[in-house]
Amino acid sequence: MSRVRTRYAPSPTGRMHVGNLRTALYAYLIAKHEGGDFLLRIEDTDQERYVEGAVEIIYQTLKDTGLIHDEGPDKDGGVGPYVQSERQASGIYLEYAKKLIDKGEAYYCFCTPERLASLKETVGGEEIMAYDKHCLGLSQEEIRANLEAGLPYVIRQNNPTTGTTTFNDEIYGDITVDNSELDDMVLIKSDGYPTYNFANVVDDHLMGITHVVRGNEYLSSSPKYNRLYQAFGWEVPVYVHCPLITDEQHHKLSKRSGHSSFEDLLEQGFLSEAVVNYVALLGWSPEDNREIFSLEEMVKEFDYHRMSKSPAVFDMTKLKWMNGEYIKAMDFEKFYGMAEPYIRSVIKKDLDLRKIAAMVKTRIEVFPDIAAHIDFFEELPEYDAAMYTHKKMKTNSETSLKVLTDLLPVLEAQEDYSNDALYAVLSRYVEENGVKTGYVMWPIRTAVSGRQMTPAGATEIMEVLGKEESLSRLRAGIKKISDGI
Repeated sequence: MSRVRTRYAPSPTGRMHVGNLRTALYAYLIAKHEGGDFLLRIEDTDQERYVEGAVEIIYQTLKDTGLIHDEGPDKDGGVGPYVQSERQASGIYLEYAKKLIDKGEAYYCFCTPERLASLKETVGGEEIMAYDKHCLGLSQEEIRANLEAGLPYVIRQNNPTTGTTTFNDEIYGDITVDNSELDDMVLIKSDGYPTYNFANVVDDHLMGITHVVRGNEYLSSSPKYNRLYQAFGWEVPVYVHCPLITDEQHHKLSKRSGHSSFEDLLEQGFLSEAVVNYVALLGWSPEDNREIFSLEEMVKEFDYHRMSKSPAVFDMTKLKWMNGEYIKAMDFEKFYGMAEPYIRSVIKKDLDLRKIAAMVKTRIEVFPDIAAHIDFFEELPEYDAAMYTHKKMKTNSETSLKVLTDLLPVLEAQEDYSNDALYAVLSRYVEENGVKTGYVMWPIRTAVSGRQMTPAGATEIMEVLGKEESLSRLRAGIKKISDGI
């Protein structure tokens, strides 16, 4: 086979949907696994859906995910332009549509909107329109007269109505459809712009695309694509159709889910590397069932023949776990740089934010989780004195009160409030009284945090709070227990 060339051809209609990101990722991996080329083509011929700024989103997303294209609007590889509206301006699509007309594989259609509306039928509660080839029977004289009169027209593909068409997909195998099911799809619209389906085929051929990666919603259109390739006498590319992505309720992943786009996920505190890793596994499984991959490792391991036909479920719980694994493995300086804004949104006091960051690094799954882990540093929350009772630690209100009362003067006299020094003080009390460490640490930690779960132990928390605040909270704990007894 010739050099592998794949493309990502998004329409600039807004944020990048997770399904589109997966298409881009798989196209990138297929090309790079074989040492081939990954192209970016902007398909902006649908002017009604064009969103200002969406092209910039495409570039930024590819940059953030590391899916660097070899050719594109900003990297001419000799087969440009790489923006469809610029290609349209050259008249290339109309030129190729007229070639199909000359071959009898396409025809002018002058039907009015009213006539087309009369062809609509309701089937299974859904309104469909199958064109009846009415204009295929027009004579050359009638066509010429209509064109000279300036009548609006479209150009339609001339598909057969008998027999079958078979095409091969690398994931779904050979698929055969009855030609009676193939409508004569529009190739050139009345505004002169090509339809998505037609421009795709022309551009893929002229750009030398060898593997076409897209969602399986395009399976039903593939026979018509194949017939276009055959009509032109062009080689049909390798088709790789990706399975559907659903939410946890097995509904198609939509904007209503709140996490349907790459930007949604970044805003929710996910790392781009973790998102790319997770998205790769939505429909593909490596040979050894491994789950954590860098992009470079994915390039090496990716085999599209191991893609699934079954819908892939977007599991937020699994993505959060994976994101947490990436955070744990992250260099501390990089982590602190990303975590600091979240910490500062909660902590206004003059505390050691780096120590607080170190406490939460292995405990969070996404960055917004930080707030719930650390807010007690800023202000001691209201808590129930019942928290001082812990069956496993064998503590209750009376034993906790004794520990706090015994240790308060010791801690008042203590000057060194570093973690190690404080731990040594509490350990001496444990040894002198013949009790377990948890028996002492539990009431201390409860008093200084007001929490059952904390990102660090009692002495680490006291080190960050400092002597004055720690003693204040210990005294408040003694009063809370005393008032309740």
